Amino acid sequence: MNRIADNQARTLLRLLLQLRPHWRSDRALPARLQRLLADHPSFGSRDRRLYRELIYTTLRFLPWIEPLLGPDPAEAVRRIAWLAADTKSTHEFRTAFATGVAPSGDQTELLPAWFREHCPAAFAPEELAALNRRASLWLRVQTDDLKPMAAEFAAHGWKWSQSPVLPGAIRLETEADATKTESYHAGRFEVQDLGSQMILAAAPVQPGGRWLDACAGAGGKTLQLAHLLGPAGLVDATDPRPDALAELQTRARRAGLANIRAVPRPGAEAYDGILVDAPCSGTGTWRRAPHLKWITTPADLANQAARQLEILGRHAPLVRPGGLLVYATCSLSHVENGSVAASFLGNAPDFTPVPLREYFGFPGVGPSLTILPSRHDTDGFFVAAFQRQIT
Repeated sequence: MNRIADNQARTLLRLLLQLRPHWRSDRALPARLQRLLADHPSFGSRDRRLYRELIYTTLRFLPWIEPLLGPDPAEAVRRIAWLAADTKSTHEFRTAFATGVAPSGDQTELLPAWFREHCPAAFAPEELAALNRRASLWLRVQTDDLKPMAAEFAAHGWKWSQSPVLPGAIRLETEADATKTESYHAGRFEVQDLGSQMILAAAPVQPGGRWLDACAGAGGKTLQLAHLLGPAGLVDATDPRPDALAELQTRARRAGLANIRAVPRPGAEAYDGILVDAPCSGTGTWRRAPHLKWITTPADLANQAARQLEILGRHAPLVRPGGLLVYATCSLSHVENGSVAASFLGNAPDFTPVPLREYFGFPGVGPSLTILPSRHDTDGFFVAAFQRQIT
């Protein structure tokens, strides 16, 4: 075994031991990991990518690795090497340590047992595999001319592919920081998961009109909504965090979108449509944020559902008669999805569910869509649409 690989294994084990007291309690574990890596000035960017990938692999497969960290650290390292994605930064580590037989076990152990009641479909073999696989990097194209972006990616030697169900979405097949490109700074694309892009692509949004993005955050869906509405439309974007709205404004300028207003609160006039991309448990993002699997509880989901219902109820009166209310989460739990939608409709008799305009090959039709990860290599999402009746 070469000395560099041995040093990497020892470093990995030290980092894991520092994180171990926190990975079942700290929802901000990625930020803690970022600080931990920054505390090692000798690490280069490739080192940080290596240890981040190996630690995230550990978190995805925690029941298969954590019990070995004390009694058999060498076996823990071997399993991590086998289970990690084979990338430019991990390849040499995997070559050194992914020896013997590939680790295996009961895949259902890799999701919390309580979650089966919330989303039985997540325990199908293909969904278990998808939820425990490294998330892909998806971009949302904001230009009709792909040639400059394609040329720049080719110059870097980066491979990419278009989504067959949403041609404006491309998957970067190479480990790379796309935000360092000229195309990104020119506003030719934004980083946005394909499943996230599907939410507004599925919703019955028409060009023009005045919309509110009620939970805008840094504005990924705000920008997409502004594109769908076109220059004749307008999006008011609100969020309780001023720094998020500042980031949204930066992104809107980069994208060249003049039909977005970042506002501290909704306007007094009724909206043609409101998007409530509600705060949620994030159970649909477990392959991107695997630590959440071991922190989230059923009580957390119940609390989020109550919050989501309150947000819907608070914004529903701002929809004009005949207008749309679109509800979305990055959750796979029925508690936050279908149950919240049903409760809202029970409390709001002037709203009725309306069909979506696209289902992307998922079975069934109706007013809602659950985006499971395996079919199109996405995070998990839910979207439903309601229309306010004209009286």
